[in-house]
Order: sequence, then C-alpha cells, then structure tokens
Amino acid sequence: MLLFATTVEGQSLADLARKEEERRKVVPEAAKVYTNKDLNAAHAPALPPPADAAKDASKEKDPKGDKDKEKEKDGSGKQIVKDKAYWGARLKALQDQLNQNQTYAEAIQTRVNALNTDFANRDDPSQRAVIERDRQKALTELVRLKQAIVDGKKALATLDDEARRAGVPPGWLR
Repeated sequence: MLLFATTVEGQSLADLARKEEERRKVVPEAAKVYTNKDLNAAHAPALPPPADAAKDASKEKDPKGDKDKEKEKDGSGKQIVKDKAYWGARLKALQDQLNQNQTYAEAIQTRVNALNTDFANRDDPSQRAVIERDRQKALTELVRLKQAIVDGKKALATLDDEARRAGVPPGWLR
C-alpha cells in the first residue's frame, strides 16, 4: 500500500500536462465542426402548395422576393429590427395583458359571489331586480374576461411558435 501511494505522488501536474499534449498530437482533429451558422443555413425544402393555392399565389406574388417579406415596417414606415428587445417587448405586453385579465376576472368573480349572496338575502322585489341586473352585467363581463384569458394564452403560444420559426434563441423569450 505504501508503494502505491508513492507512485501516485510521483506524478506532477507538469508531467500530466506533457502527457496530454503528446496525446493530442497523436489524436487526429475532427473532420467538421458544426456551428449555429451551419444549422441555420440548412432550411427544409418547402412543400408545393395545393393547386388552388398556387393560382392565388401567382396573382399575389411579391416581386421583391422572400427576404424583403421578413423585414417589417411599423406604421410610420420605419424598419422594425427583430432583436432581443423586440421579442421581449412583445412577450411582456402579452403577459401583462394576460395577468391583468386574470386579476380582473378574479375580482369580477368575487363581485358575482357577493351579488349572489346579496340577492339571496333580500326580500324586496325591487332591490332584488337591481341586484339581478348588476349580477347579469358582472356575469357577462366574467364570460368576456375568461374568453380574453383563453385568447391571451393562445397569443402567447402563437408568439412562442412564431419566434421558434424565426430562429429566435429561447433565452430571448424568458
């Protein structure tokens, strides 16, 4: 056991570095190193459109080509740069709207519950009619908000899909 300990101590860091350098000289280099540029350059071939769509597309064909379609302009005619700030701003706007709708829906649900309790505790028909009218308005608003929440979640999924298709790094949408 003592003999084993001395052999382990006998190797220094410099010896190990020399051995690794010699090993790297003997090992052949890799034939091809793939980078993100190589992956983005290879696009899948497009499927031909259906016969009816081909007729419509020939009428609406853009003479500038596909590359100009990727560049968008805002309402004032300025070029929109689709960088991290662009995608982050779109995501934040959609998430803020969704959060606002969810918070408002919870508040409206609380209002509906209070109106239901108030309606059950009133005996006067005229007061009950006013409460029922308010309750129906709140229920209508709650239905609208629930649909807005569903639409907001779909919009987030659509943005995620659009960003994926545009080759946006996943970290930009966090």
